[in-house]
Amino acid sequence: GPCTECSCSSGKEPDKDPSHTKKKENGDRLCVPKIFFGTRTHKQITQISRELKRTAYSCVPMTILSSRDYTCIHPVVSNSSNRNEMCVELLEGKHGKSCSYYHGVHKLSEHHALQPAGLYQAWDIEDLVSLGRKLRACPYFAARELMVGADIVFCPYNYLLDPQIRDSMDINLKDQVVILDEAHNIEDCARESVSYGVTESQLRAAREELDFMVNNNIRQKHHEPLRAVCCSLI
Repeated sequence: GPCTECSCSSGKEPDKDPSHTKKKENGDRLCVPKIFFGTRTHKQITQISRELKRTAYSCVPMTILSSRDYTCIHPVVSNSSNRNEMCVELLEGKHGKSCSYYHGVHKLSEHHALQPAGLYQAWDIEDLVSLGRKLRACPYFAARELMVGADIVFCPYNYLLDPQIRDSMDINLKDQVVILDEAHNIEDCARESVSYGVTESQLRAAREELDFMVNNNIRQKHHEPLRAVCCSLI
């Protein structure tokens, strides 16, 4: 039979309920799950969104979660080697400055090109970033805001596998549909999520800082074990 739960079935606008639920006849609430579609790379998301556009489901509310490396348009932060920290500092107003692009997020997330009432079609990261530049609105946070009403959410594997990223992006996979494209790559991705690479020069720099802490009686009982670890690795 025809699909009756998602917005594509009738051509009507999707349910605006943030919790993404619909009422059953007996008064109980029926949860409509989201589809989380995980891919290995951001490039593959572009390919999949292009294929989605060719199907009958191209009008389904969607979003793409990606890092600031791909979606930050702030002229200073986007050219920084540490975009995450600089973004957080701007949002917290640590140096008396804020991000005007962040404050324009609603202009992008509510734009007709991304809504069923307008020319809604499957889009990719480049489309979102291009529209964000035009509206001077942050694509990174707009994509997260669009997740509330999205039926399908595209993202790299680690957004689904890494608990820290899931928490930071407010992703709850309970009772949701999870699709993993090219799932034979999951093992490597899971291993990378709990691994960290460090160079000898970084270890030596860390040891020097820890030496300073210990020699100046700054939380010695915490820093001495860390110094020992650095020394043993070096």
